[in-house]
Amino acid sequence: MNTTQHYINGQWTDSQGGKPFDVINPSTEEVAATITLGTEADTNAAIAAAKAAFDSWSMTTKEERLGYLNALVEQYKNRSEEMAQAMSTEMGAPISLSQTSQTGAGLGHLKTTIRELENFEFEEHLNDNAPNDRIHYEAIGVCGLITPWNWPMNQVILKVANALAAGCTCILKPSEISPLSSLLLAEMIDAAGFPAGVFNLVNGDGPGVGSTLSSHPDIDMVSFTGSTRAGILISKAAADTVKRVSLELGGKGANIIFADADEKAVVRGVRHCFQNTGQSCNAPTRMIVERSIYDQAVQTAIDTTHQTTVGLASEEGRHIGPVVSQMQYDKIQELIQVGIDEGARLVAGGTGKPEGFEKGYFVKPTVFADVNNQMVIAREEVFGPVLTIIPFDTEEEAVAIANDTPYGLTNYLQTSDKERIQRVARKLRSGMVEINGQSRSSGSPFGGYKQSGNGREGGVWGLEDFLEVKAIGGWEA
Repeated sequence: MNTTQHYINGQWTDSQGGKPFDVINPSTEEVAATITLGTEADTNAAIAAAKAAFDSWSMTTKEERLGYLNALVEQYKNRSEEMAQAMSTEMGAPISLSQTSQTGAGLGHLKTTIRELENFEFEEHLNDNAPNDRIHYEAIGVCGLITPWNWPMNQVILKVANALAAGCTCILKPSEISPLSSLLLAEMIDAAGFPAGVFNLVNGDGPGVGSTLSSHPDIDMVSFTGSTRAGILISKAAADTVKRVSLELGGKGANIIFADADEKAVVRGVRHCFQNTGQSCNAPTRMIVERSIYDQAVQTAIDTTHQTTVGLASEEGRHIGPVVSQMQYDKIQELIQVGIDEGARLVAGGTGKPEGFEKGYFVKPTVFADVNNQMVIAREEVFGPVLTIIPFDTEEEAVAIANDTPYGLTNYLQTSDKERIQRVARKLRSGMVEINGQSRSSGSPFGGYKQSGNGREGGVWGLEDFLEVKAIGGWEA
């Protein structure tokens, strides 16, 4: 793979003055590849290519776009093992997880986009009483797509596939920490035959390429997934040109476990929190447990954590891998120490690396009990394998604790009481609620309330995010 070039206007292109940047394998702390951080000139070239391609691409038929997307599906299938290896290397997902969940998420979202596009009507009547009024859905324009490192293809495909399906052209800036999977996707898009300029990729960092995309007058929309802090900066940069901004940001998911929950609820919650080494914005990191089963739940969490093994990303198995970088490792260590200093009861894990790991950004799976919701570890997104456990006495208190957060992405609910399920799910202030271990189905919208962002990705909502609505009166059939 040629990692040092950008993909602009259908060609692999040398950077105009960009600096090299090493991609580090978090399991070994060794350089896995070197990319080139794009410059303003590189970004401007990609924007110009996307703008030039927009008129023709936006006028393609739905059937034409479906043809290209189906060709991309075949490319993705044929190179799925390469994709899994790339993500495992760049961000540390254990290879078994990378082969299934990480790679599978990209393919699943691609297939869902195709299904939604097949069923979507871009022209419709206003209503039966207005025979000459039409509603048209049209591509919003040139889109800047800025994606994170933690679920690379999950987020990249959600943006790229829906933008292209809507008739938009785009510039992708993947995370500079995990760019290899996106470079591989660019090769697939090229092989699938998409017209030049429709899809462009410029590697770079947030202050460089990201800032140019956010503020450029020829960018009609920015779709960003990442930290709330960066999302705020992007929104401010985009305000001067009044472009659409879609944000999927942080989370601090509550997992409310009532006394009548099934016997596997706590184990399920701990494992979900630790999945992907805790590097998921929708992780259930606050376990809120009814007091009558609290001590038992804490012990179960301890036992489950002791059974959670840590290992190299290259090894097969159900272990958790390293966190993505030295910076991330240091942040997690600091927050674990803050939890200890705040007086939370450390019942598993703690600071430092697991035994046997001198190299690599490995973190001990960690559990705090007796946490209150005002502690830093209950309010800040740790983004590592760290679980906090908080007791509650009443349903009203549980809901209040769950909602007492600046975030509102995903909450979780464990109870066998059907009336309580509906009552509590309605009260939880989050874009998503998952009940008794049942995940949301394919085509469900992904996104949150409050400082977890705005907009929705996935399903028909993900397609609509990239569309403008045009009302036409006087249309004669």
